Order: sequence, then structure tokens, then C-alpha cells
Amino acid sequence: MKVPLEISTRKVTLTAETEELIREKAKKLDTFHDGIIGCKVMVEVPHRSQRKGGAYNVRIDITVPGGELVVKKEPDKDLHVAVVNAFDAAERQLKSHAKKQRGEVKRHEEKPLARVSKLFREDGYGFLLTPEGREVYFHENAVLNGKFESIEIGTEVSFIEQEGEEGPQASSVTVE
Repeated sequence: MKVPLEISTRKVTLTAETEELIREKAKKLDTFHDGIIGCKVMVEVPHRSQRKGGAYNVRIDITVPGGELVVKKEPDKDLHVAVVNAFDAAERQLKSHAKKQRGEVKRHEEKPLARVSKLFREDGYGFLLTPEGREVYFHENAVLNGKFESIEIGTEVSFIEQEGEEGPQASSVTVE
């Protein structure tokens, strides 16, 4: 962290143990994102209800290149739990932010295309021929939207390939 950690409170006094926990957790955040500029932690008890008692809010503002991450979890009656939960959420947000900055965003692969090459309608199954020339088994229950009856030899479909008991098989078969 380039700027020292700021810890502030509202309507609550932190013990030395709790303050040390916050400092340790904040220091650990640097291991998940090396570009953290600053971190501010606010611990408060917004209001005390006679029925529910006081609950602790922990808000963490983390300044990183390109923006600021704000973490605010549900209040908890246990201050230690509230601090740990907030820093766990901050860790997840930092990891996600770092992945996005490195371009490691999860991409959904396109479903492969194939054509129906063999069809055994009475028995409820068939085979798909992939562009690479491989045959993939499919069952009528794998065809989405109940369109098994409308499939003919040569129909183009997309599918998800899985390894079955006797070789590759298609699931989530969609008529294109």
C-alpha cells in the first residue's frame, strides 16, 4: 500500500486486538493485488435497537489504479465476524479486479456445430458428424425444447460434448 491504512470508527471503540486484526487483514490484501494505493476501514454501530441490540458495520474502501473498490457486508452482532467477513469479500473483489486488469476474464466457448449423420428415431438416438469427421452419440433426451421429432439427417445442431460410458456423447443439443 502506498498510502498508510486509515481506520476510523463511529459509535464504537476498538480494542487493540480488533485493531491489530484489521491491520493484519489489510496488509494481506497487498498479496492479492500489488497496485493498491490506499485502504480505509470504517467500523460503526449505526443504531441500537432495543430488541436486536447493536450490530457492527464494516466498510472497506480500497483505492486501486483505475478506480475504487467499496466493500460493505451485512451487519453482524460480533465485531470479529463482521471484520473477517468484510475482508473476505474485499479479497474476492481484489482478485476479480486483478484478473480483469490482466485480461483473464472468463470467456464462454462457442458450442461446436455438427450435422446429424445417423438417426434411429424409433430407438430414440442418433449420431452427429463434427467438422473434424468424428461421430458423437446423442440421445433424444439431450435434444433441447423437445425437438427430437423435427430432426432429420443433415440437420445442423450445436451441442456440448461429454465423455460417455462408450465414448463421446452430446448433451444440450440445440437445433440451429
